[in-house]
Amino acid sequence: MSPEPSSAAARVSDAPWPIGDGGVSEPLASDVNIGKLKTALDAAFVESDPEKKKLTRAVVIVYDGNLIGERYAPGFDKNTALLGWSMSKSVTNALVGILVRQGKLRIKEAAPVPEWQNTGDPRKSITLDHLLRMSSGLKFDETYEPLHDVTDMLYRSYSFAAYAAGKPLEVEPDSRWVYSSGTANIIARIVRQTAEKDYPKYYDFLRKELFAKIGMQSAVPEPDASGTFVGSSYMFATPRDWARFGLLYLQDGVWEGERILPEGWVKYSATPTPKAPQGQYGAMFWLNAGTEGNPSDRIWPNAPTDAFAARGYQEQYVVIIPSKKLVIVRFGATSVRAAWDINDFISRVVAAIPDK
Repeated sequence: MSPEPSSAAARVSDAPWPIGDGGVSEPLASDVNIGKLKTALDAAFVESDPEKKKLTRAVVIVYDGNLIGERYAPGFDKNTALLGWSMSKSVTNALVGILVRQGKLRIKEAAPVPEWQNTGDPRKSITLDHLLRMSSGLKFDETYEPLHDVTDMLYRSYSFAAYAAGKPLEVEPDSRWVYSSGTANIIARIVRQTAEKDYPKYYDFLRKELFAKIGMQSAVPEPDASGTFVGSSYMFATPRDWARFGLLYLQDGVWEGERILPEGWVKYSATPTPKAPQGQYGAMFWLNAGTEGNPSDRIWPNAPTDAFAARGYQEQYVVIIPSKKLVIVRFGATSVRAAWDINDFISRVVAAIPDK
């Protein structure tokens, strides 16, 4: 028989989200339009086209630090840990940020990648900043079909980072933006090699310095065969815990008064990388900034320009909108990308929130 929880543990469990496991805030803030919020939740799950099924599994909506909306498909609930796919890249961003705050990494310095240290290797000029912004210049093919770089890395490699680090320089660093899961795994190995200096069991670093700090108790970061967290793709957590992750960024990297991410890190992460043509990418986050000089030309035209997101395969999202004090989490098994319109969903949720 398991021991009874202490009274302190019970109090935390019963506390309102995000500190505890309490449900949707009751009553909701008086300025939330309950009808529009329900309409948004309904729209997330309704299947109007049998050829383009949304297959939404979970939605969690947070406003001003409070859980205001939550719904699950049959077979899923608040305790179901779900795979974030490329949302894992944004978790990798947080791990780098923690090491930067601790003074153990400097993003403007050359990335500490063993494969690039030979005299005359042009890759020695690649910085951690270049990697975070996916502007390294490394050759990498993100085509999800057999015999391409990303599938060879994820399904045929022992060390995903070593595979990606072995790629040649194709263009000068910072001269081109190209989305690359290989880049994320190089960063994940840098995190491991840096953290292991203080945490010989480096997964203790992930747990103690990030997940435990913000209450992400369900988080499961999966490794490749070499033991390194697959920072591009393989992070599980419940939708509520993914919402906690989003709330950390909404709160500028501060949790319960403790600074987890360094000052300015969230702004850096949400600043467009110069070569992303629509201002759609920062540092391991997707952005909605729009084309320089024409912010109306953006990837989610009906969402605020300050929206930024962790985003994964099959339309997984953690959307953070500072101007609206919103975090929007959506999970699904959406094989047909056109079936899920994140722009429409964001606009529906925003419509339920007061315009301040």
